[in-house]
Amino acid sequence: MSGLRSVTVYCGSSNDVDQAYLTLADDLGEAIAEAGLRLVYGGGNVGLMGRVALSAHRRGARVLGVMPIFLRDIEGVIEDIENQFVETMHERKRILFDEGDAFIVLPGGIGTLEEAIETLSWAKLSLHRKPMAFLSTNGYWAPFFHLIDHVIEDRFAPASFRHLIAEVRSPKEALQVLEDRRIALD
Repeated sequence: MSGLRSVTVYCGSSNDVDQAYLTLADDLGEAIAEAGLRLVYGGGNVGLMGRVALSAHRRGARVLGVMPIFLRDIEGVIEDIENQFVETMHERKRILFDEGDAFIVLPGGIGTLEEAIETLSWAKLSLHRKPMAFLSTNGYWAPFFHLIDHVIEDRFAPASFRHLIAEVRSPKEALQVLEDRRIALD
């Protein structure tokens, strides 16, 4: 991975999800480590967040967790990685954005969607040129992409908007797409 150094991962914090999603997070952490990249994520030790971070860390990747102080007791932290504590969710999102060269969105809930949508909105407004991939199993992100296509069809966004994001099914595909798009944007 020549152009990428750090990948920010947005993902869910629930442990009460299908095992396939947790396995996908493990696989992504492993792929990030194998590619020699640093993982930047929301700092929790639960759900897909904890799994991707532990997987990457155990395989030698540098990991940065960014967490608002009020979530520390709720989500826990992984003590063996670099953690940065902030006051607000807005500060967290800004650091997650600033520290990543690209973004991968794993399955998640409202918080994951909110982070991804804000990052996409900034790209749409030409505030950045960082690529983003939505990685899923079991067709998790299919309804999201259906909505994006609907937004484009009804002309609330240009067709070029679809090129800001990639829908991928494996961690290695996600990293390759991000690298390819990063090179194309440079």
